[in-house]
Formats: sequence, C-alpha cells, structure tokens
Amino acid sequence: MKFLKITPIISLTILLFACNSATDQTGKYLAEGPSHVELRETDGKYRLYVNGEEFFVNGAGCEFGPCYNVSDFGGNSIRTWRTDNGMQTGMEVLDEAWENGLMVMMGLDVARERHGFDYDDEEAVAEQLERFRQEVLELKDHPALLGWGIGNELNLRYTNKKVWDAVNDIARMIKEVDGNHVTTTMLAGIGKGEVDYIRENCPDIDFLSVQFYGDVVNLEQRLADAGYDGPYLITEWGATGHWEVERTEWDIPIEQTSTEKAEAIKYRYENVILEDSDNCMGSYVFLWGQKQERTPSWYGLFTEAGEKTEAINVMEYMWTGEWPENMAPRMHEFVIEDMGGRYDNVYLDKNGEYTAMFEVEHEDFENLHVRAEIMPEPRELSDGGDYEPRPETIEGLILSAGLQEIAFRAPEEEGAYRIFVYVTDNHNHAATANIPFYVR
Repeated sequence: MKFLKITPIISLTILLFACNSATDQTGKYLAEGPSHVELRETDGKYRLYVNGEEFFVNGAGCEFGPCYNVSDFGGNSIRTWRTDNGMQTGMEVLDEAWENGLMVMMGLDVARERHGFDYDDEEAVAEQLERFRQEVLELKDHPALLGWGIGNELNLRYTNKKVWDAVNDIARMIKEVDGNHVTTTMLAGIGKGEVDYIRENCPDIDFLSVQFYGDVVNLEQRLADAGYDGPYLITEWGATGHWEVERTEWDIPIEQTSTEKAEAIKYRYENVILEDSDNCMGSYVFLWGQKQERTPSWYGLFTEAGEKTEAINVMEYMWTGEWPENMAPRMHEFVIEDMGGRYDNVYLDKNGEYTAMFEVEHEDFENLHVRAEIMPEPRELSDGGDYEPRPETIEGLILSAGLQEIAFRAPEEEGAYRIFVYVTDNHNHAATANIPFYVR
C-alpha cells in the first residue's frame, strides 16, 4: 500500500523563469502569478512538476550567505527554515531566488516541544495557525515558490503526537488559501511511530521529507523499517554529523577534512539520492553557507571567509555532469609532529612550542596560501542545529604558517582546543582540517 494517493492534474505550461524587469519594491514578480506545483506518480515514479514540467530538486539548504549563486553551480532550488530570517523577508528571498533561476521550498517555523511549546495548549496552537495563515497569504502567489516545509525536525526529542495534528491543520489551511503548492514536513531521520500516525491522521501532507547525515547510506533500510514507501525529499544531508563520528578521550568529536567530506558527499549523492529513482524527488545539501556547530567548518560548504570548499566542486559535478575548470585544494593529512593526528588523542604541554604538518594537493601549488588559528572547544553546545556561539580565536599562538607546516604555541590554560588550517587558492577555494588537542 502506498502512503499517498496521487491524482495527476493537467497544468498550464508557462515559461518557468521568465522575469519582469526589476523595480525597487519587494514582491516585484507577484504580477506573474504563482507557479503551479504538483506531485505526480507516473509509471511507478514520483516527481514534482512545476507548470507542467518535471522538476527534480537539485537544491541546497540556505538562509544566510551566498544562497542565490546555487544556480551558478547547476542547482535549481534553495530551502529555508522560516519565512523571515532576520536579514531578508520571505518576499525578498523569493524575489532574489526568481532573479537567479531558483525555486524556494519555503519553511514555516513551527514551534518545537523541545523548546517548551505545549501542543495541549489549544489557544497557543490556534495562534500559531493564524500566524502561518498570514505568512502563506503574503507569499503564496510568488512564482518562485515551490512548496511549504511545515516545521523542521519536530520529531526530535518530542512526546506529544498532537504536533502532527497541528502540522496537518497548517497543511489543510494552505490547501484552502493557496492550492498551487505542495506541503511537506521535515523529519529528523524517520520512525515508524511518526509514519503510522501521519498516515492515519494527516491526509493534507503531500509527502514526507527526511534528514540524514552519515546515516543516509542506510536510507533504504530506514524507510523500510518505518514502513514508508511513498515519495520523499532529502531536505538535509551532507557532512557526517558530529554525533556520528569517533571522539577523543576527552569526549570531543573528530571532524573530517574538507576532502574527506567531499568524497563522502559524492558517494552519498551517487549511491543514495540518485539510486532511488522511483521515490526520491531530489534533495537539499546542507549547508550552502557557513555556521558554527561544534566547529566553524563542520557543516558549511563555504568557510567563514566565503571560500568554496571541495564539496562545492562535487555538487557542481553532480548537478551538471562536468567538473569545474578550477578545483579546490585537497587536504590529505594533518598531524602535529611527534604527537600525532586527529585520531591520536593529542596531549600538549601548556606554552609548549610545536609544529603541525600537512599534505595538500593542488594543480597550482605555488599560488596557495595558508592561515591557521587555535580556539577552545565551545562551552555552549547547540541542540538539533540551534544557534551555537563561536569560540573566540586565541591570538598570538600561531608563530608561522607555511605551505607544509605550521609552528605554534599551546595555550597556557588547561583544557580542550583545536588547531585549524585553511589552505586557499587564487580562485576563492579552500581546503580545511583541524586537530583536537588537550593542554595539561
């Protein structure tokens, strides 16, 4: 039994990315009218269609940073987590996306039980529904709108299944006031309890979206275990999660190099996302930008300085079938001389002087540049991707940084730290790596 019954709808075909000349007002493309987005099942395959044309999502999750250059690398969509991110309104996001040939899966920031929201509070639930009604009414007619992502990982550490009733109420409201766009909700992984409840109680959710990191390689089994055989998007995937990796003796997660991440992303795209040609309708790689989460370099496909890592090269190849002319440096090794590398539980003496050595590969070795920094481990750790403050770089500890080695001094206070290296080229690319160490 399929999870959803899909009724094909014949749509008017219009030029998807035709744009009027810009004005100074937001919502400048509303006059073009909404794109009609639908979910179809044809010959056993599920796909999204935009104005009658098949639309496989080659997308990236992005709210801050270079979101709109996704199309420069072959992408066709971005995904947000809310309608207003504090820097751009939802209308501004849609306008800029349309100008750059991108469709937007617009997030509705549904309150989470783990943040204290009570889904037994009927008044609060009703107020939330009305707030989303106003957001939907404002944005529903923009041609760049692909669909509505109703809540993000609402199943993460929750107990009250009434949250799914609230999600369906939002989806039903959208169908009443909009009618041109698909509805989904983004799950952390996927579980049988949620699938069974949503199947029985949430008929207005068109399909489920799932979010996996290293465990995405087991997606087929996870879907089978949950009993879900319907259409889906993978709305977050990318680097291996910090909860999925080996840890030091002092319980700190060990981060992959940028090259290891790129290789993993390529494998996961080819062997998971493209492998399920029947039910997978595309994906949003995470994160097209940069954020602090355990480190400043863990999840972003860009560095804090805006440089493109090797994973960007991989996504361009996956989306276009061609490698870019200029490739990012590749990081092969990073060790502290006589002390070891990432997996060796490195202990250093306070104020001791050491040399870190790395091996990098690049076609234009002479034009590479190196910078390095040392910072303590974060003291305030985020949960579920929430905001996490970045530790401050400790100044004065990097003594020199060359193309093969870095001389540095260990901090003077006991504790857990990392040394980071960034190798950049003249095309705004970067390779990254870090070694955790403990000062005693």
